[in-house]
Amino acid sequence: MMNTQNGLTEKSGTWRRCAIAIAAALTAGAPLAVQAQTQNQTQAAPAVSTGAAAVAPADAGSAGWLPDLGKLTATGGVIQVEGAGGGGLTPWALITGYGTRDSYGANAHYTYISTQDYKLTSYGVAVGLLDRVELSVAKQKFTGSLAPLNNLSIEQDIFGIKVKLVGDAVYNQDEWLPQISAGAMFKRNNGINGLGAVTNVKQLGSASDSGIDYYLAATKLFLAQSLLVNGTVRFTKANQMGILGFGGDKSDRYEPMLEGSVAYLINRKLAIGAEYRMKPRNLSADNEKDYYDAFVAWFPTKNVSLTLAYVSLGDITVYNPKRQEGVYLSLQAGF
Repeated sequence: MMNTQNGLTEKSGTWRRCAIAIAAALTAGAPLAVQAQTQNQTQAAPAVSTGAAAVAPADAGSAGWLPDLGKLTATGGVIQVEGAGGGGLTPWALITGYGTRDSYGANAHYTYISTQDYKLTSYGVAVGLLDRVELSVAKQKFTGSLAPLNNLSIEQDIFGIKVKLVGDAVYNQDEWLPQISAGAMFKRNNGINGLGAVTNVKQLGSASDSGIDYYLAATKLFLAQSLLVNGTVRFTKANQMGILGFGGDKSDRYEPMLEGSVAYLINRKLAIGAEYRMKPRNLSADNEKDYYDAFVAWFPTKNVSLTLAYVSLGDITVYNPKRQEGVYLSLQAGF
């Protein structure tokens, strides 16, 4: 009788392992909604006993400091041009990285934007802690290629913080409430090179060479429809993100600017979408226009993503008065 019971137990364990393997194989190609449901069921499953003793998991204590990569692929977003987690132009409410509320994540990015007359590069690092707090640092470099601004070079440092306030974009599928986060970007313009006697953005009419952007972002992910929608309200005085300083001769007060993103997840590795970002108009020397883009983002693994977009940055200074359109390319690596 004892041998029969042991045989039945071993067969039961074998069948269970086969079932788990089959479920894992099916989930690998499943849409995000199925992946989320499978992940929830797996987390809720009880321990399995074999004979008189339970099968104990491997000792996790020695590896407890490693990131768990527990979020679904692509749900961490990418790093936007100012260093925050989100889309290309707009910060989202999502916290960067794939760490869950019991872990952490981080990403490094390099972004290149090229239009007819200008180039903008951005690189930096962002860290997500406990899926609650995000800290970021980024550096931007803006250069000209057409006279009289062909020698122009401006650099800016950006330090960011974001805190999730309420909601969960992935797991609150049966609630109307989106994930909502508040954030701030502390920006410092490092001056102007290549314009002779003009060495500071204040000489162009800006009120200050440093400033802070404050924003509130709401992100809703509809897993069944593979659709992400984000809305952000940013309070800012920044001219061209701060590249041309903050405030100016036309206005030197904080104004609310609306920003929006829509992304459709074709599958768990590929997303397409578009973004729009309002801009203030503070300077007589810069007839600033709103930004927008259309993008495709590829997530071959949770450790790497690549974003390619068409981007329009509007007019940039009265010296080259034409709409600046071009290519946006961003590489991100992390966990």
